[in-house]
Amino acid sequence: MTAPELAVSTWFNTAAPLSLEGLRGRVVFLHAFQMLCPACVSHGLPQTQRVQNIFRETDLQVIGLHTVFEHHAAMGPEALKAFIHEYRLTFPIAVDQPSSEGPIPKTMERYGMRGTPTAIIIGRDGHVEYHRFGIEDDMVIGARLATLLAAPVPIDATTAQDTGCTQDGCVPSAGPISNSKAGS
Repeated sequence: MTAPELAVSTWFNTAAPLSLEGLRGRVVFLHAFQMLCPACVSHGLPQTQRVQNIFRETDLQVIGLHTVFEHHAAMGPEALKAFIHEYRLTFPIAVDQPSSEGPIPKTMERYGMRGTPTAIIIGRDGHVEYHRFGIEDDMVIGARLATLLAAPVPIDATTAQDTGCTQDGCVPSAGPISNSKAGS
């Protein structure tokens, strides 16, 4: 399944809004939580912060999704801002857009989430590779992320034309081979 775009009303911990379309080509770890969810606070959010810290040097994008489907008045953006500060969360956090149709926010509905915490891993091609409601072991999350991050990066048509590369491999150019970076 292609990952539906996030419906976000507010962002925290990022200079600019993120979009899944803009992150295509990168692996995305999306953690849906509520700040009054005991399993989120005791397990999901600490796990997500560990993922952020461990995979910091890769092209993994970690995103927290505050998806409130109960106790709406107690979990507004101002309370979330204080919560993020107190728990020292450093990854970008999106606030799921409320639905005009009922208590389930838009992104939660788009993904068919059953509750929080929910972990979703999106591959470089934009497809949902993993979707799990509840607590998941760190080793399972780490192994899934490492596997996707180690997989070859898909080559699109413009890259193939520029480099002579296809899914089957790369053909060296007729020019000199250099390992130096541009401008060095």
